[in-house]
Amino acid sequence: MIKIYGKDEPVLREIAKLVPNTDIQSPHIIKVIDDMKKALLSQDDGVAICAPQIGVSLRIFVVSGRAIADMANSEDRNIPDQVYINPEIVKMSKKMEWMDEGCLSLRYLYGKVRRAKKIRVRAIDENGKKFEFSGADLMAQIFQHEIDHLDGIIFTDKAKDVVDIPPHSHDHE
Repeated sequence: MIKIYGKDEPVLREIAKLVPNTDIQSPHIIKVIDDMKKALLSQDDGVAICAPQIGVSLRIFVVSGRAIADMANSEDRNIPDQVYINPEIVKMSKKMEWMDEGCLSLRYLYGKVRRAKKIRVRAIDENGKKFEFSGADLMAQIFQHEIDHLDGIIFTDKAKDVVDIPPHSHDHE
């Protein structure tokens, strides 16, 4: 099991470092991305994860293929996870919305965060190719949440109405 770091870990408060272009296909970065995908897969409700959440202070996040399929209302369970290295926000809608948010590092806290409805990010994929991607609603929220993480910001810094909703235990029924 890959450890997912909790909110008190200092790594979540650091500003993550850029990945040098020459390192993108290095064994170290390949392993970090692989570990992030494994950690994400281990969480049924996980939609995305960033490198600091597995203890690595680098500017990388991964969006789950499952989440991408769900957003597209697709039954395809073979959509690959999307890797974003050195992501930056290129464009953001002026229209904002309060959205429900949670985080794999802050189990089981949920709150409302004001996020842009649409966002465009530029990043590099795991093969070293630059790309841009536009997301709306949940995808836009994921981008903002993950890029905040890379800047040492966790959602509760911005959230209102934070509540603790532990999962119901079905083990004893």
